Amino acid sequence: MTAKQKINTVLAGVVGEYFVAAELSKKGYIASITLRNTKGVDILCSNPEATKTIGIQVKTNSDSNRSWILNKKAEDYFTDKLFYVFVNLNINDNEKHPDFSIVPSKIVAKYCKESHSNWLNTPGKNGQQHKDSSMRKFDDPKEYYLNRWKLLRL
Repeated sequence: MTAKQKINTVLAGVVGEYFVAAELSKKGYIASITLRNTKGVDILCSNPEATKTIGIQVKTNSDSNRSWILNKKAEDYFTDKLFYVFVNLNINDNEKHPDFSIVPSKIVAKYCKESHSNWLNTPGKNGQQHKDSSMRKFDDPKEYYLNRWKLLRL
């Protein structure tokens, strides 16, 4: 790849889902990618005995930045059985494999709500108030959730 190459965001999302499904399979879980019109769940995953099942929402970025874009729905769409797997494809480093950050949906919802509220209450560049939008972000700059597969509790 050339320096700072970008990948189409739709394609990056598909790539991320397949990498997550492959990683789950490698760990011995049963992972099934859902159809595109499945609301809020990209992968259904169960333990080998099929006694525990969870839903996974995958969010992917093409670089190594520990920040992912979500929408407002992330604030209200959570359950104990739903997890986010945030993927860094690291496409600008041919030697590096993707990184995975595993986060319970309740934590993502709380983080998105609080960080967006803080952003709205912080003045912008010229002291003006930020305008509300449906865009949200999840950040993990200290890599607290990096490779935390055990949080899935399967």
